[in-house]
Amino acid sequence: MLRNVLTAAAAALLLAACTTATPPPPIAPTTPVSPSTQAPQPTPQQPPAPATGSFAALQGWSEEDHAAALQAFRETCGVSKDAATAGICRKARAAGPVDDARARLFLEANFRPEPIAGQGLLTAYFAPEYDARMSRSAEFSAPVRGRPADLVMLDLGGFDPSLKGKTIAGRVAGAGFVPYDDRAAIEASPLDRPLAWMRPEDLFFLQIQGSGVLTLPDGRRVRAAFAAHNGKPFVGIATAMRDRGLLADGDTSGEAIRGWLAANRGPRADEIMRLNPRYVFFQTLPDDGRQATGAANVPLPAGRAIAVDPSQNALGGLYWIDASAPKLAGAFPTYRRAVMALDTGGAIKGAVRADLYMGTGQAAGTEAGRVRHDLRLWRLVPQSQF
Repeated sequence: MLRNVLTAAAAALLLAACTTATPPPPIAPTTPVSPSTQAPQPTPQQPPAPATGSFAALQGWSEEDHAAALQAFRETCGVSKDAATAGICRKARAAGPVDDARARLFLEANFRPEPIAGQGLLTAYFAPEYDARMSRSAEFSAPVRGRPADLVMLDLGGFDPSLKGKTIAGRVAGAGFVPYDDRAAIEASPLDRPLAWMRPEDLFFLQIQGSGVLTLPDGRRVRAAFAAHNGKPFVGIATAMRDRGLLADGDTSGEAIRGWLAANRGPRADEIMRLNPRYVFFQTLPDDGRQATGAANVPLPAGRAIAVDPSQNALGGLYWIDASAPKLAGAFPTYRRAVMALDTGGAIKGAVRADLYMGTGQAAGTEAGRVRHDLRLWRLVPQSQF
């Protein structure tokens, strides 16, 4: 699954996903009036705060591209297992194309904002495009490995119903079952028919994102899709690089990390990448030109899909993100929009935690690498539940 690693990691990578809503223009300050030349004015009465169930409570809702939000909902709402959402999904798909005003009316008539308590974190991810080769060279020295034959994903739900959906990765050793190797051990193990060869830093980022497109010298494009992982926790390398003085504080974006790894390719970069024990295996598929597929098994609409913690937020649900106060240089100041929960990720834990899918290619990757914002999150709950 794309965000099971993904994302895992861009986010976690960044201290660790396009289209992006244009931030509203800043409000011009009001010129103060000298009290000596202005008669006292009565204090204006503040309007009451909007109710939590009102769309007026969502900052940025009036500026939202409601038609795009509704389109993302009806393209992917079929994955929801909630009966009320399924009913609204059928209505949305039957409505046909609508303009922004009608889309807004539809959303407001069928959903109610429900705030999720607390402040969390928004990060982002993307589907990268990287050069690859079918034979090894000094530059293209990292093998793209397929799923090992001895890797077993064990579903713990068979042992304890409360653990349904949780798996561990390992292998059979003698009469027992042991954890699978970490990144360093896998990279030192014998190689069996690599799928392709990549630059080491590109492979590292491909594993973080979970899938991508490989471009070969003859122009052929192959999709590298997630096949499995080794079961180890994802560990972001940004903090370690900052603490070691390799990157400046506030300049730990994805592009800064990748740039350092490329400039220090070899044992020095390998040592840093091995701080993350998680390793991802791939399968190659024909490139169909579509967006990457997430845990919900539908193509992810760029800029309108998030990875969530499925133990806290249901896949197929509609959410409102309000992200501000960026921590990384060059980032957009805010992300406020309706999004669909369509993916998961090893680093995406907690109720107010989301990873925004930005799309495919270099521009999406540059933007995704700069997203680390404070997040407030709302569920847009079907009205029929009330």
